[in-house]
Amino acid sequence: MLKFPKNKPENMEKMRAMVLSECAPIETNPLKLLDINKHQIEKQNQILIKIEACGVCHSQLHGIEGDWKDLGIPPTLPAVPGHEVVGTIVEIGKHVTKFKVGDRAGITPLLEACKNCQYCKEGKEYLCESSIITGESFKGGYTEYITVIEDFATKIPENMKPEYAAPLFCAGITAYKAVKAVDPYQGKKIGIFGIGGVGHMAVQFAKIEGCDVVAFSRNQNHLDVAKRLGSIDAMKFSEPQENFLKNIREKQGLLDAAIVFAPADIVTDSAIKSVKKGGTIVIATIGDNPSFVAFEEKTIRGTLIGSTKDMEQVIKICNEKNLEVISEKYPLEKANEVLKKLKDSKIEARAVLIP
Repeated sequence: MLKFPKNKPENMEKMRAMVLSECAPIETNPLKLLDINKHQIEKQNQILIKIEACGVCHSQLHGIEGDWKDLGIPPTLPAVPGHEVVGTIVEIGKHVTKFKVGDRAGITPLLEACKNCQYCKEGKEYLCESSIITGESFKGGYTEYITVIEDFATKIPENMKPEYAAPLFCAGITAYKAVKAVDPYQGKKIGIFGIGGVGHMAVQFAKIEGCDVVAFSRNQNHLDVAKRLGSIDAMKFSEPQENFLKNIREKQGLLDAAIVFAPADIVTDSAIKSVKKGGTIVIATIGDNPSFVAFEEKTIRGTLIGSTKDMEQVIKICNEKNLEVISEKYPLEKANEVLKKLKDSKIEARAVLIP
């Protein structure tokens, strides 16, 4: 039986939500459309957003299916998934100064942080040990309303379409931060392993920096997208690894850097081996610890979304440079179906749910 948040009168106004009560394969339709209590402003620095769109992220699929239980994800059930949210502000707390009613705003996977720890004070609030993650409680985007402290929301332009804006709040900021992590510069050859919702944005952010992008994917449609968005080459990932690496070296030589979005250890290992000595590999997925030869002086580092300031930059760049966001719209109640399509690599880049 679902246990809803305490101290919420049952006569409160309701909202529709796709609720996860138990982790299970997406084929079993674990998300159920229910009426739950509509979120209310509880702190004077909060805003209430009427959701216009929520992106569907592959990491949410892992959480829903229970792949990341050993990491404590999701930390509690039942929950409302969804962590890239945009909408219109319909109410503000008395102490809110950053927004007004009628503004449009978005929320990243970082719903809240303590603002007092070392990470928060360094401007890396996304690393806060006390952070609250969007979509890992009842505060998720697969519903109609959400509240957030004003400091963790980002204003979006009035003319930015919801299906364009929503993916920027996870896929966009993740791609932006990963590209920044490889120290991009004109002519640097960067391999992007995994071209989907995040990868297709990374191709474009790298191109803005003047990098030469080589895209890798198992999916030919994704490779076609990468080529259209400006990659100098798009190569299908295949095994055995020896043949794949030989093919890269024959066509492109050794890469200066690589970014890994594909959640497969063999892909991560291949990316490391495809980069020159002294190069950088940025891993934006979860897997076993990669191995590498220390004497090759390669730098292997992780990345995780970004700060509120990073998010503001993503919105600014996408708005000014007119970056392309490939998205497909679906109604909220189709969440299970959409996640199944994502699992089967039948989503070209990003899907968004419209309440």
